[in-house]
This record gives sequence, C-alpha cells and structure tokens, in this order.
Amino acid sequence: MTTTAIPAEARRAPAAAPKRRPKREREGAAWVFLSPWVLGAIVLTLLPMVVSLYLSFTDYDLFNPPQWVGLRNYVQMFTEDPRYWRSVVTTLTYVVVAVPLQLALALVVALALKGMKRGKGFYRSAFYAPSLLGASMSIALVWRAVFNDGGTVDSLLGTGGWVNKPGWALLAVALLTVWQFGAPMVIFLAGLQQIPAELYEAAAVDGAGKWRQFLSVTVPMLSPVLFFNLVLQTIQAFQVFTPAFAVSAGKGGPADSTLVYTMYLYDRGFVASHMGYASAMAWVLLVVIGIVTAVLFRTSRSWVFYASEGDR
Repeated sequence: MTTTAIPAEARRAPAAAPKRRPKREREGAAWVFLSPWVLGAIVLTLLPMVVSLYLSFTDYDLFNPPQWVGLRNYVQMFTEDPRYWRSVVTTLTYVVVAVPLQLALALVVALALKGMKRGKGFYRSAFYAPSLLGASMSIALVWRAVFNDGGTVDSLLGTGGWVNKPGWALLAVALLTVWQFGAPMVIFLAGLQQIPAELYEAAAVDGAGKWRQFLSVTVPMLSPVLFFNLVLQTIQAFQVFTPAFAVSAGKGGPADSTLVYTMYLYDRGFVASHMGYASAMAWVLLVVIGIVTAVLFRTSRSWVFYASEGDR
C-alpha cells in the first residue's frame, strides 16, 4: 500500500484573515485627513459669519471698537435709506434679465454642439473660455471700453455709449454675464447626451417634428439639469459685483442704474466705513438667497421631471 506524501505547505494551517482595525481608529484616521478642510471651514467661513452677525447689531467703523446698537442698522436699512431700495430693485432687474438670457443661450449652443460631428471638443472649449475669463477685472474693463462712447457698439450701432445711459448701462452689465454662458452650456451638453435616442425615434414615428420633440422630449428629460443651472446661476446673479463695479467705474452710475446690492454693500462697508451696516446688508442678502432657493426647490415639483420618481 502506497501512501502519498502531503506537501508541508498543504499541512500548514490556513492563514488568519487580517485583523480589522477598530472603528474608533478608522474614524480617527478619517478626521486626520478631514482636519484641513474642517479647520478651513471653521476659521475662514463659520467664524467670520458669526463675527459678521455680531457686527450687524453694532456701529462699527473699522477703527474704533464696535458699539452695540441692536436693530438700528436693520431699521435704517428698510425705512431710512432710499439708495438701499434702489440697489434692491437694480439687483432684481439684473437677475430677471441676465439669468434667463444666459440659460437660453447656453441651451441653444449646447443643442448646436450636440449635433456636430467634427470639432465638438474645440468649440466646447472655445465657448467655455469666457466663463474662465469673464469674472476678471481686466475683461470687465475691456467690456466697459466696448460699450463706452466711441467704442465698438457705438461704432456699429451708432447708439452712443451704453455705460453712460441710465436705461442701457445695466443691460451692458447683464450682457457680460450672458457672455459667460460656458459653464451652464457644458452642463446642458452633458445632460443632452444622456437622453436616450429611442425617445426621439419614438416621437418621430408618432409624427412629431423637431420643435415638438424639443418640447415633449428634450425639455422634460433635461428639466433636472435646467433646474440645477437655474439655481446656481440665480445664486451667482444675486452676488454680482465685478462687472457692475468695472462698468460703472466703482460708482454705480449713471444715476445709480448699475448700483447692484453687493456694490452698495461694498460702498457702505469699505468706502463709508459703516461696517456694521454692511454686515446687516450681507445677512439680509444671505436670507433672501436662501428664501429664493427654497422657493425654486418648492416650485420645481410641478415642472422638474425625474426618470425615476422614487429617487426624488
């Protein structure tokens, strides 16, 4: 009778599974990696917000200790400052004009790029470039020169300098924002590429033309992306500063026609040294943006379509 020798490696006991580190150690390692972000959020965001909230109830001029005045800044803002309300109206007008035009142009360009067979990458980069450059002061100054007396627009249309006309200056500022449509355009293009081609084929079989396909297929399927862009661009529009500051040479003119909210906040805080008043304005802006965002989310239930309603 022969016996088969079992290799020594086979006789060894199976290797024990690596011991899992305790949960507390794993959480500690996670906090170590998160600590730079947490520290930055506390020191650079939360702490300044708390200080700003305190200053909004004080009379503070940047040079002397703040003096507690309670709600006086808010009362003065709402009842005694006509320029404050002009800045509110100017900002709302800007948001209503700039955001829809920017999103419409972004969607049109995205639809055009979707149908392109060649050069899509080049044109996508070219249209996105203004979003990277448009927020800079140098581009805003060039924009002011284009719409000034004797500028390009004046030479082509003969309408005079827009930046010197109360009825046209804000439109020049809004067009600078519309020109920066690259970011929402890229998001729209990504959303368009996710729409199944079968939906368009089924609509064509049912006799739907291009316009009907756009309304019945593209818009409903793209509504979550449209909602996302609408929220982002609305929040950014309420905080517009650089274009209005550059186009009006930092004065909000002519006749306060470009005096947007953040420019007036800057004027009260850093020009007039009423930092307590400016802090109160900043908190009102924060609350208003929060309310507008909440309203957009609330109303989105009636027009935003999700492929899987269970994911909502």
